[in-house]
Amino acid sequence: MPANDAVATARTHSPAVAGSPSRDAVAHAKPARGKSSRKMERVSWSTTILLMLASITVLLPLYVTISMAFKSGSQAVDGNAFSLPNPVSFSGIVEAWNLTKFPVGAGVSLAVTAGTVTCTVVLAACASYAIVRNWDRKLFRYSFYYLLAAMFIPFPVVALPQIQLTGRVHLDNPLGVMVLATMFQLSFSIMLFTAFLRSIPESLEESARIDGASTWQTFWKIVFPLLAPMAATVGIFAFLYAWNDFMMPSLIISDPDLQTLPVRQNLFQNQFSNNYNVSFASYLMAMAPAIIAYIFTQRWVMEGVTQGAVKG
Repeated sequence: MPANDAVATARTHSPAVAGSPSRDAVAHAKPARGKSSRKMERVSWSTTILLMLASITVLLPLYVTISMAFKSGSQAVDGNAFSLPNPVSFSGIVEAWNLTKFPVGAGVSLAVTAGTVTCTVVLAACASYAIVRNWDRKLFRYSFYYLLAAMFIPFPVVALPQIQLTGRVHLDNPLGVMVLATMFQLSFSIMLFTAFLRSIPESLEESARIDGASTWQTFWKIVFPLLAPMAATVGIFAFLYAWNDFMMPSLIISDPDLQTLPVRQNLFQNQFSNNYNVSFASYLMAMAPAIIAYIFTQRWVMEGVTQGAVKG
């Protein structure tokens, strides 16, 4: 008998090896896996409907804003806000660009926002690392509780002292707004960073210290790169807060030529209240950077929140 035929006969007539599934068992197991997968893919219609309603509350105003921004003055006051612009007009965008001095306002807002994001991420990361790695010391533990308590103090409560203080130290300008915005974002940012840092094992830092690295080198070369997902989360929250804030710049900045974009939008509530196409065009230009930034960073935001919620 040839060798190949002998091997084939042995495989056909030999009993199944212990611990290995037979073909019949595998065939019967496939429908079971299909049923379990169908159960896992079952749609929760109540949750889906709730999410659809929540999405409509966001997408509908956004649609109205975009459609009104590209309408002419006569189309904007025809009483049909949900109609599409026909024809498309860019006159509102051009007029809003000139009225609000958009390049100047966008430059001031961008400078304040960039400074706030950078300072918030760096200061919160450093403070959180010191708190987590020295949790057994009362000073650091109580400092964390103190910072959490500051989250419950809104800016309007301390607005008057802050206005007087910034005026006396000559910080009634965009720099003062950046400093105050950073301080008001630290509490929330430190809470996120501390939750994330607890999931990072200290063994990584111990190996770096064995190699002769200092605490500062260990933080910047080992720990801080691992904080990238949470840093993105903290950064986007700080970005949205600083870019969209109206009250703080309007109260702190004394020079009208150095006001941020949200404050410049206020002129449409008074002098140009009937130019709806100009108003909505200005609103669209002001919120477009925040929307774009969130679209490109939402993956890191969700990843940072998820990882920060699980302690490894």
